[in-house]
Amino acid sequence: MGEKIQSGAETPTGAWRVERDSMGEMRVPADALWGAQTERSHENFPIGTERMPREIVSAFALVKKAAARANCRLGRLGEAERDLICAAADEVLDGCHDADFPLVVWQTGSGTQSNMNMNEVLANRGNQLAAERGAELERPLHPNDTVNMSQSSNDTFPTAMHVAAALAVTGRLLPAIDQLAATFARLERECAGVVKSGRTHLQDAVPISFAQEISGWRGLLECSREELLAAMPQLVRLALGGTAVGTGLNAPAGFDVAVAEELAELTGLPFVTDPNKFRALTGKDALVFSHGAVKGLAANMMKIANDVRWLASGPRLGLGEIKIPANEPGSSIMPGKVNPTQCEAVTMVAVQVMGNDAAIGFAASQGNFELNVFMPVIAYNYLQSVGLLADAIASFDERCASGIEPVRERMAENLHRSLMLVTCLNPYIGYDNAARVAKKAYAEGTSLREACLSLGLLTAERFDEVFRPEEMV
Repeated sequence: MGEKIQSGAETPTGAWRVERDSMGEMRVPADALWGAQTERSHENFPIGTERMPREIVSAFALVKKAAARANCRLGRLGEAERDLICAAADEVLDGCHDADFPLVVWQTGSGTQSNMNMNEVLANRGNQLAAERGAELERPLHPNDTVNMSQSSNDTFPTAMHVAAALAVTGRLLPAIDQLAATFARLERECAGVVKSGRTHLQDAVPISFAQEISGWRGLLECSREELLAAMPQLVRLALGGTAVGTGLNAPAGFDVAVAEELAELTGLPFVTDPNKFRALTGKDALVFSHGAVKGLAANMMKIANDVRWLASGPRLGLGEIKIPANEPGSSIMPGKVNPTQCEAVTMVAVQVMGNDAAIGFAASQGNFELNVFMPVIAYNYLQSVGLLADAIASFDERCASGIEPVRERMAENLHRSLMLVTCLNPYIGYDNAARVAKKAYAEGTSLREACLSLGLLTAERFDEVFRPEEMV
């Protein structure tokens, strides 16, 4: 490409400036903070609409801020340059420059262009701040030499992935889980003493209290929470300091430990340096393992949402054992119809997460030699899963679960019509005789009491003494 000036996308003003990198000159929109390498990626990858996630942009800003502080601690970077990088990074973290990160997911598999996008934005914005402060040097920050000091795209992108993943799980997903679990705990207390028929294989089973059934939903959430936390020790191990291939070339001794300490201080999470940078650069199993817990939560939410919509089915021709909030009309043709739309949204999100898990697993298996070059798609799918699940759980809690009400009369009616109540007679008449009672009652459309008395297996008084469905839970 030499010195040829490339044309970029049209700008609102039509104004351009010329930026240079190792391959020559590039025309960049005059008001953009990015530079030549970002512009090349912007032009060379017109693929899809999926932008690099905002969580990755924020994580990169944290990484660059931590790296500047660590480099200053180790005597590699001056305080003035450190402060400029940190100030520019803070603006990125505050969302002041979101438009300056235009790159799509479908770029180089190492995320090099996104690393350079951040380097260029921080350098250009830092230089603007320097000019405003009357700095002696006209452009004190260089994207590669200053902002990217002691780093490589190969160790910054996996680090940003881990930082973004850990922050998303702790900052978004766990709070959503906790809120829904708290709602279920409240419903357990409110529904104490309500007994209903249990169901297995979608068939009638022995009784269960509604509070016990709800406690099962709460337990699913609590176990998923434990599994997500069990994956955190691997997520907080960082590749930063490995530079290009894991040897730490061009990074000062102690940089890896120092930058992990800085990230821990900035985020409040216990980040540490990975003791094996060769594994950290190429292996993505930590994200696979963590997303497995995310998928497990999606599977549990699928079960909970399906239970709720089954129990609310009807209102007259289904189970109809609970009422859920009516949020919007359910049909454009059937007046008065209301559908379990929050449940449907949760189940669709669960399906998406399961698909994302397959993509992450395939991508993680593609590490070759010293690097995995499927990192952007791993990051995109992981963060989409966490974001969608967090949103879906919060919406389900607010617009469905928090308004669940038991229909006590329907529960009692179904309970006393259940043939599986015959199970309580096993100790008195035996399994085979109890089966005869159930089959006779079913065939003749009578009650268990009538069938049992007709077969002469128990007296009426003894039947009434031992047949107490509410005590079977």
